[in-house]
Amino acid sequence: MRKRDLIILIGALCAALGFGLHLMLNSVISTGSWGLSFRTEGIAPNGPATVEQLEKYDAVYLGNTEEKVIYLTFDAGYENGCTTKILDVLKAHQVPAAFFLVGNYIEQNADLVRRMVSEGHIVGNHTMHHYDMSKIADQNAFQKELSSLEELYEDTIGSPMEKYYRPPQGTYSETNLQMAKALGYKTVFWSLAYVDWDQKKQPTADYAFSKLLPRTHNGAVVLLHSTSTTNAEILDELLTKWEEQGFRFASIDTLFSSSQP
Repeated sequence: MRKRDLIILIGALCAALGFGLHLMLNSVISTGSWGLSFRTEGIAPNGPATVEQLEKYDAVYLGNTEEKVIYLTFDAGYENGCTTKILDVLKAHQVPAAFFLVGNYIEQNADLVRRMVSEGHIVGNHTMHHYDMSKIADQNAFQKELSSLEELYEDTIGSPMEKYYRPPQGTYSETNLQMAKALGYKTVFWSLAYVDWDQKKQPTADYAFSKLLPRTHNGAVVLLHSTSTTNAEILDELLTKWEEQGFRFASIDTLFSSSQP
């Protein structure tokens, strides 16, 4: 083989290997904790996995970026006396939300859970015990964490739980996403949140607005904690500000429709 032909062949092989490595790296979702990289105010952030990578596992973190729409979600590991006020505000603004709950919340706050459902909100699965699910590789153990909550919910509400799943603390693995999909679940991450969960360090209203409003973007899936006294205090004003900016609110079930709102 002539030297020139050999160089061309080596170049072609390197290109093929590089393309294969690119495909491999872009198809793998790393185990970790969900985090966001905001590069431009008002523009959707990058997540540790892309929209396309998540889609094959019926998972999302972002909605329709062509529309001024917000998907509002709350996580709750316990009740802190804030949920009634939050529900009152949601009702006044006619805003649908999703509440991702754990086992002890449903056991101890059945009336609030019933109110969520009766007022049109989705109650999602945040697992029975709020474990780090990325450390659970066994399908049966993973399924038990979700199915136990399903059973508790159905015993409490009298109807089956809708199959929307949020990993506790945002920790996940590609295996978890596959297992959730196999169980019929759709996994919901988020594209906008702030540090609101520490009861010993509740942020001021000004701080909350400074973190949320500049980063609000089309198709935002917003995560707030319903345990936060700050969130309960600012929610009415926050929703009003978003409405004044031209945003509307949609339920998370439309995140998975073929034509998002």
